Amino acid sequence: MGELEDAVMSRVWKWNRPVTVREVLEDLQKERSIAYTTVMTVLDNLHQKGWVRREAEGRAYRYEAVSTRAAYAASLMNDAWSQSDNPAAALVAFFGMMSEEQRETLRDAVRIVQGPETQKPTGPSELAVPAEGTEPPERSEPAEPPENPASARDPGGR
Repeated sequence: MGELEDAVMSRVWKWNRPVTVREVLEDLQKERSIAYTTVMTVLDNLHQKGWVRREAEGRAYRYEAVSTRAAYAASLMNDAWSQSDNPAAALVAFFGMMSEEQRETLRDAVRIVQGPETQKPTGPSELAVPAEGTEPPERSEPAEPPENPASARDPGGR
């Protein structure tokens, strides 16, 4: 996503409601000179990319975010990582750029993904990359998948 697309999406996420081109334009014009058609094109591009949905309102559209800023950030990280010819080296370099607070946030995220059986780490070794040629430890899966709340109400899952 380019700088202008990011500026537009920031407003859509911040306002957390369907927005018009005019609303986004007026807010962006507080910072820069920009044309209505430019904002309209950016929102249309974001719609084509699947980041916003739109509903007609008269002769205009109202645009609304499809997912969260966190999901967008995760998508960017995944795209960047998947383009690397050496994903492990890319992760090591990325971890090296992190502050201690960011590494602790990463540890917390890993514990959440691994589930409640994960123990509190004893030190920074949790972020260590396994030596080349070694296999990562097996990850135990939960005995039963979590129940879908919808299926508890309606056996058909509707």
